[in-house]
Amino acid sequence: MEAMKSIVNPLSSICFVCILLLFANAASAKTHYHDFVIQATPVKRLCKTHNSITVNGQFPGPTLEVNNGDTLVVNVVNRARYNVTIHWHGVRQMRTAWSDGPEFITQCPIRPGKSYTYRFTIQGQEGTLWWHAHSSWLRATVYGALIIHPKQGENYPFPKPKRETPVLLGEWWDTNPIDVVRRATRTGAAPNVSDAYTINGQPGDLYKCSKQDTTIVHMDSGETNLLRVINAGLNQQLFFTVANHKLTVVGADANYVKPFTTSVLMLGPGQTTDVLIKADQTPSRYYMAARAYASAQGAPFDNTTTTAILEYKTASCSSNCAKTKPVSPSLPAYNDTATATAFTRKFRSPRKVEVPTEIDENLFITVGLGLENCPRGARSRNCQGPNGTRFAASMNNVSFVLPSNFSLLQAHHQGIPGVFSTDFPAVPPVKFNYTGNVSRSLWQPIRGTKLYKLKYGATVQVVLQGTGIFTAENHPIHLHGYDFYIIAEGFGNFNPKTDTSKFNLVNPPLRNTASLPVNGWTVIRFVADNPGVWIMHCHLDVHITWGLAMAFLVENGVSELESLESPPVDFPVC
Repeated sequence: MEAMKSIVNPLSSICFVCILLLFANAASAKTHYHDFVIQATPVKRLCKTHNSITVNGQFPGPTLEVNNGDTLVVNVVNRARYNVTIHWHGVRQMRTAWSDGPEFITQCPIRPGKSYTYRFTIQGQEGTLWWHAHSSWLRATVYGALIIHPKQGENYPFPKPKRETPVLLGEWWDTNPIDVVRRATRTGAAPNVSDAYTINGQPGDLYKCSKQDTTIVHMDSGETNLLRVINAGLNQQLFFTVANHKLTVVGADANYVKPFTTSVLMLGPGQTTDVLIKADQTPSRYYMAARAYASAQGAPFDNTTTTAILEYKTASCSSNCAKTKPVSPSLPAYNDTATATAFTRKFRSPRKVEVPTEIDENLFITVGLGLENCPRGARSRNCQGPNGTRFAASMNNVSFVLPSNFSLLQAHHQGIPGVFSTDFPAVPPVKFNYTGNVSRSLWQPIRGTKLYKLKYGATVQVVLQGTGIFTAENHPIHLHGYDFYIIAEGFGNFNPKTDTSKFNLVNPPLRNTASLPVNGWTVIRFVADNPGVWIMHCHLDVHITWGLAMAFLVENGVSELESLESPPVDFPVC
């Protein structure tokens, strides 16, 4: 009996401690309430003032800071003249797909004069994410950082930096960006490229009328700063660097990575990268700069360079530095695919991870551009693509069409017929030399709203295969509602017989947006443990406008905790 007591008592103590820890974690989690007012605000850039759509009159919008485990409740009031939604890019949204935000995918848009409250909990994520409009091209100016700190009492897996600075890279049009995309949609031609890139909303002193408002980041000599770099641009992958300074990468897409040091970052739109920078140079001013990684041969792009200034705050520098011209950085060539590839291949998880190995669903998805023949009876002014066509884009030759009367999630949840089908093909309808010269007969995709159904808990592998239809380029592919392991990437056509030997099943990085190499392939894996409808699309907005997207329909599991929550009472109606 005494022996039994000696066994039971320690077990009771352990259980009691576990219960206390659970209560402590629950008690430390907070609920953060925010109001987002979407409104037109005068914003002056490049010598001209535009009535830009903003959140709370701010451009970029407010930075939200939470801890892992916290809940966000954001009431969005639309006082603009456009429909709007807000997407919380990279947030897992476990069972809360109603708050994910892509227009006509998980919700109908918030109409002018209406409001909607997004409610969701951050679960097991730490690092840098961001939020942005997911309607038309409103995210040109409607975006901001979402910073997730560790739970209270927990630490970063690296020495805590002295300060932290969000660095939001963006694109600026010297006109209304909604007019730009509407004109392109009407004509079928490619939209005008941006007029400037920005760092924290400012183009920097290489642009006209911009010098005095250039973003300045201060650092004390010897201190370490955590730069949270976000590519919030619409249509352009970007190289980023800081003159004379090394950057130690410690996180990406709100996941920690095995640290590595580099002099240049490459981020596709949607991607975030956390880097440590040490003020270990001569006290002075140093340019932070970003410019295009333009992988599509012959395609027009914005070839300007945005700058901010890293300024040392020391006695020797304070009086003289303001007059000193910043040290110029060295940036890769616009088409430097070797540098972009070398960077993306350095990412690893910090330790061994549980990668799905028994695969239930194996998909092979071609990704790329195409051209639609001019519709019968259409005027030539509506077919201004190459040789009288209209630009299109597709996955597995299906050009994705958004519904207009219901969101896909609403149609799924309520059993509304005719809104979508579940016959998205698991493989391309025709096999061809994907990265070679592609027959013109394969250039025209079919249009449709096709989903791919997954059972709850299914293990999924997707081979994303770039194509050379019309032009090959690097595509940032973003999957909503999930992080995924990037287990391999390469150039040319994926070969299942030889390329599987390249799979990293030990410590691949966990991301929400993958850079699909130009004329190459990427393999991702995830477990379908989040019920709902989740769009996977190219994060170049011009491409999603042309239909470069598909969506997964993930069914409910058996228990309530494996099932989609009910829609909120204030859910927008179409």
